[in-house]
Amino acid sequence: RSAVPGGRWSRGSDPVVMNPFDGSEDADRGACRSTWARFSSWLECVCVVTFDLELGQAIELVYPQDVKLTEKEKTSICYLSFPDSYSGCLGDTQFSFRLRQSVGRRAWRLQEDVYNRDAPATLQVTPSHFFGYVYFRQVKDVSVRRGYFQKSLVLVSRLPYYGMFHSLLQAVAPEFFEKLQPCLEAVCSEIDQWPSPIPGQTLHLPLMGGVLQVRGGACIRGGNVLPAPTVLPSVHELDLFKCFQPVLVHLQMFWELVLLGEPLVVMAPSPTVSSETVLALISIISPLRFCCDFRPYFTVHDSEFREFTTRTQAPPNVVLGVTNPFFIKTFQNWPHVVRLGETKMAGDLPKQVKVKKPSKLKTLETKPGVYTAFKTFLHKDKILIKRLLRGIQRKRPSEVQSAILRRHLLELTQSFIIPLERYMASLMPLQRSVTPWKTPPQIRPFSQEDFMSTLDQTGPQLTSGLKGDWTGLYRKFFRSPNFDGWYRHRHKEMTQKLESLHLEVLSDAVSHTLAANQKTETEIIYHTLAANQKTETEIIYHTLAANQKSDTGIIYHTLAANQKSDTGIIYHTLAANQKSDTGIT
Repeated sequence: RSAVPGGRWSRGSDPVVMNPFDGSEDADRGACRSTWARFSSWLECVCVVTFDLELGQAIELVYPQDVKLTEKEKTSICYLSFPDSYSGCLGDTQFSFRLRQSVGRRAWRLQEDVYNRDAPATLQVTPSHFFGYVYFRQVKDVSVRRGYFQKSLVLVSRLPYYGMFHSLLQAVAPEFFEKLQPCLEAVCSEIDQWPSPIPGQTLHLPLMGGVLQVRGGACIRGGNVLPAPTVLPSVHELDLFKCFQPVLVHLQMFWELVLLGEPLVVMAPSPTVSSETVLALISIISPLRFCCDFRPYFTVHDSEFREFTTRTQAPPNVVLGVTNPFFIKTFQNWPHVVRLGETKMAGDLPKQVKVKKPSKLKTLETKPGVYTAFKTFLHKDKILIKRLLRGIQRKRPSEVQSAILRRHLLELTQSFIIPLERYMASLMPLQRSVTPWKTPPQIRPFSQEDFMSTLDQTGPQLTSGLKGDWTGLYRKFFRSPNFDGWYRHRHKEMTQKLESLHLEVLSDAVSHTLAANQKTETEIIYHTLAANQKTETEIIYHTLAANQKSDTGIIYHTLAANQKSDTGIIYHTLAANQKSDTGIT
């Protein structure tokens, strides 16, 4: 990203926060907020992709205009923003894709660390990928040489807010296709007024004369955006029942495949079905985070096409959604392929696809089915299936069916995870073993065999009625990326907790020792920080703070301790007092 005069950064760079403990030149870049900082906490950019007779798909517009996308990212966005020719999508189509960021991009920001700290695992952002939310329009137009108007409005974001951005596009895209760039500029300016996304809090977001209300994961739209306020299920959840209608009887199998991070391909008739099915699949192990790669819509032009389709090694741990029949031959060596067709009804019930041998997946005319040799570890929950099918017969609303389905899957995943959480907690050293003058005790190593020995007394059978080989399921789970991701996250949390306890005990000990010697509050803080091996800069900062120095005074003395020039001291002192750029100059 390009630098602008004065050592500050243009929109899209890492927001710079005044850090009195950092003596590097990064701190000199100032405390000024980039122009599009609020916008960038929701979206990376908005792209308009059109069909050019000579170039094919081409990016017509990127907004804000100073966003820097690499050529590789632009090419990927172009191809992923249009349905392939086999889909035959006429009218308006919405779908999602996931895009790997180019190597070398400074993708991670402080605000994302803060967001991830409070967000549930399924809503956290990752530094390596963008999401693309697409509204594609293809209609007949005699004024165009090809006879069709083809254009996509694409929201590029790091946030996995499928439901929210899907609804936002429904409100914005039709207006955009009528008024074009002025409409887009107005909407982006409104988004730049939004507060940053805060998990669990209610936000009122202005949008096109109305209000988009985001409340603890749920959204309500009101004002002129819709004629009456409409409650959306959540910012990220999909209609699970709608997504899984043709495969309801195989839901147990899919839960196990996703839990174990198995390679899985979804072949669908359209990018809408493809992306919704993939996103629904990775959500069924919530609240456990899906730690493998996934691509809701994947094409032959994707930069990772060769990486994912090579036959020289085992298929990667990824869930792919595709629509091109060409992939039937490409993925013949993959262990699990779901071929979906248009949903057909058998009376009142959706026709269920059958499980078939992978060897049957050979021709382009391959019928819908689940092509796998996988044998489930657990038995099917026939009571759930009967309840859902009975709901179809009784015309039960889809959102109610989805709620039943989501609750069942949540309880199943919790039954699986609770024994792991209980065992992991037992590896934590006792609080009384944390002493001030010794290194914090270590978390004991995770032993698979020790864990297995706890299952008879505290296994999933305590909370789940499902029978089967739970032990075999755990053993295979230990070899999956999902276990590795879960374990690393829990170990990091426990390590931070231990460090926090140790710091608390040490601070209390130093404070009591110095208080007994009638030291001043300033000296107590100084020695406490010194005992924790804080830098001289940090000690000065906290010492001055204890003496109720103003922000100006603290920053002045802190920078002076770091031997900053008079110019550097004056700049940061004025910035702390929120002087304008003119004032600082």
